[in-house]
Amino acid sequence: MRSDAVKVGVERAPHRALLKALGVTDTDLKKPFIGVVNSYTNIIPGHAHLNQVADAVKAGIVSAGGVPFEFNTIGICDGIAMGHNGMRYSLPSRELIADSVEVMVQAHRFDGIVLITTCDKITPGMLMAAARLNIPAIMVTGGPMLSGSYKGKKVGTDSMFEAIGKVAAGKMTEEELKCLEDVACPGCGSCNGMFTANTMACVTEALGMSLPGCATPPAVSAERLRIAKATGERVVGLVKEDLKPRDILSPDSFENAIMVDMALGGSTNTVLHVTAIANEAEVDLPLSTFDNLSKRVSHICSMIPSGPYDMKELDEAGGIPAVMKQLETTLHMNAATVTGKTVKENIASAVVLNPEIIRPLDNPVHKEGGIAVLKGNLAPDGSVVKAAGISANMMVHQGPAKIFDSEEDAMKAIMNKEIQKGDVVVVRYEGPKGGPGMREMLSPTATIAGMGLSESVALITDGRFSGATRGPCIGHVAPEAAVGGPIGLLEDGDIIEIDVPKRKLAVKLSAEELDKRAKSWTAREPNVKTGYLVRYSQLVQSAHKGSVLKKL
Repeated sequence: MRSDAVKVGVERAPHRALLKALGVTDTDLKKPFIGVVNSYTNIIPGHAHLNQVADAVKAGIVSAGGVPFEFNTIGICDGIAMGHNGMRYSLPSRELIADSVEVMVQAHRFDGIVLITTCDKITPGMLMAAARLNIPAIMVTGGPMLSGSYKGKKVGTDSMFEAIGKVAAGKMTEEELKCLEDVACPGCGSCNGMFTANTMACVTEALGMSLPGCATPPAVSAERLRIAKATGERVVGLVKEDLKPRDILSPDSFENAIMVDMALGGSTNTVLHVTAIANEAEVDLPLSTFDNLSKRVSHICSMIPSGPYDMKELDEAGGIPAVMKQLETTLHMNAATVTGKTVKENIASAVVLNPEIIRPLDNPVHKEGGIAVLKGNLAPDGSVVKAAGISANMMVHQGPAKIFDSEEDAMKAIMNKEIQKGDVVVVRYEGPKGGPGMREMLSPTATIAGMGLSESVALITDGRFSGATRGPCIGHVAPEAAVGGPIGLLEDGDIIEIDVPKRKLAVKLSAEELDKRAKSWTAREPNVKTGYLVRYSQLVQSAHKGSVLKKL
């Protein structure tokens, strides 16, 4: 066992003495040591209950003959960090989380690890660490929040952000906003729709890195604790079988995860995160793979924010096993999973319990998958849009650019009603380097939607979007403005051409004009000059590479 390095031999007597200070017995020293990587914090609703999940995991480890040792990682609530400088730290926290897990596991020589997570950057950060370490590992997610109810309708965090636009447009009073605020988020768990946290939970299950049925049961359900206990039991089996993440994280597994994502109409952030995980697993996963699979896989689940169904309803319809069952003719059915069985074996008995929520392939929500990759003279290295969230009349759009060099400037103009129907709002210098940190633009996009402009106004950015974003919002534009990308050369009034079916994002300017502007472009002073973000901005790579750090 790996843990023999800290517990076997005369020279390890001091180590054993320290372990015995923790209550470890001589019998325990003969068992596998399992790291329980918790991310509990009471600042994130999706993580506020994770100590209960961890207790169930530890009980499972003990019952299967292992010894659990718990430690924590950091975590950021993207909702609370949204719309201010705090969001600059969200994506960069992913790398810190991966590094911190590596440091703890390597220092203490655990034989296996259970990764306990829920929300946006914690999940990919932990999976990156698992792929990097390549010791037996399994993930359990904390589960989704239940929907709130307001005036007889399901509501959640996305409702709150769009409500800001409704108040600005005079469609909602501040008193109604307060009433909505009080009921939108009724308890613990990840936000109720197919936003980034829940999309990543579903992607994790589809990758084969969590137990079947793990992604969708609500945070408050007893099933969530049963899954956690079973996860703790299973990690001991993984150690005994020496089944490691890179045995599971194959090209086929990544394609399965992407196809499930496309079927769900999930968050565009998964493009960044799945690419980053593949990078750690040493699997080549170009941006083109996402677009190719999107053309092969139909969007079959109409989930909040672009549809009516929440995570609880997806769970009741059969969850991810049922979604994968619908896709079985397309998926790589022999891909390995943490169960020790193949995908085919895992979903053999899966059943779709509600065909309105998980639709058959001959009656999809959209013929193509939920995410599209657009290219053109405005995004030579690509850009990403959630096609599932765009209405039919905005799939092709042309309009004048309104240029903003920060999210704050864009938000001010939107609230001041300076944006008109037909405009293309451009928010730049918000990329991985330029932000730094590639902030999410949920506040601008949700406010535009709340004002009733999502059917006539598009938004493009070298930043990114929340999973709660809907409408014609194109992010991850690469190269970014901070490195001289074409988005940094735009001027007010330039005509932007968007054609999602043709995968095109372009500005109606000649190559000569773009070259002329490029020659007069100069780099801007950095927005942040001290602390972690300075180091991050110097090392981070482009969005089309997953915004991962350079390997020195």
